[in-house]
Amino acid sequence: MSTEPAPAPLTALPESVDEVIQRMKRIDAELPATDGVACFNRMYLTVTELVAAKLTEGFFQDGAFIERMDVIFAGLYFRNVDAAAAGRPVNPAWEPLIADRGKGDRLWPIQFAMAGMNAHINHDLALAVVLTCQERRTSPDAAPVHADYQKVDQLLAQVEVQVREEFEPERLRLATADAQALEHLLSDCTIDGARDAAWLSAQSLWVERELPFAFDLSCDALARTVGVAGHLLLTPVAPPSAR
Repeated sequence: MSTEPAPAPLTALPESVDEVIQRMKRIDAELPATDGVACFNRMYLTVTELVAAKLTEGFFQDGAFIERMDVIFAGLYFRNVDAAAAGRPVNPAWEPLIADRGKGDRLWPIQFAMAGMNAHINHDLALAVVLTCQERRTSPDAAPVHADYQKVDQLLAQVEVQVREEFEPERLRLATADAQALEHLLSDCTIDGARDAAWLSAQSLWVERELPFAFDLSCDALARTVGVAGHLLLTPVAPPSAR
C-alpha cells in the first residue's frame, strides 16, 4: 500500500510529541515571522502543546494511540517542510501554502494559518488515522479511537477561537467591503468541520487500504481537491499593508 504523502525527509522524523514540539520551535526560529509556513507552524505548535499537556493529565482513554497518531500526523507536515527546503515537489495539498508562503505583503497570517490547517487536516489527518491504526493493529471503528479523536476536536476548537479572536481587531480596521470579503473567504473554513470530513476520509481509506490501486487514486484525488481549497483560501482580498 502506498501513502504517497511526500518525499523522504532530510532530517530524522520525531519519535515523541516532545520531539515534535522541539522541531516546530526550530522551524519557528528559522523562518521569518511573515513566512506563510511560519504562520501555520505557530498555530500548530499551540495545538500540539495543548495536546501534550492533556496527554500528561490522562485526558484521553488511549493516550498511547493519540501520542503515536500525533507524531505520525506531524511527520507528514515535516516531510513537506523538508521537501520544500530541498527544492523538491511537495504534496499537492501543501503546494498552495508552499508556493505563496512569501506573499506576506498580500495575504494575512490567518489566511496562511487556515491554508495550512486545510492541507494538514483535510489531507494528512486521514492518512495519519489509517497509518496509526495499522501500526497499532486496531481500526477507526474500534473503541476508543473515535472518542479520543473527538476529544482532540475540543482542543482544536479552543485554539481556532483564539486565533480568530486575535485577528478580529485587525479585520475591523479594514474598509467595510474588504472586511466583509475577508470574513466571507474564511467563514466556511472551520477546523471542527474539517476534522469531521477527515474522519469520513479516514474511514473510506481504511476500507480501500487492501486495494492499493483504489487507495492511491483516492489519496491523489483527496490531495488535489484539498489543494484547490488551499488556493481559494489564499486569494488576496485586502493586503495587510493597507491596514
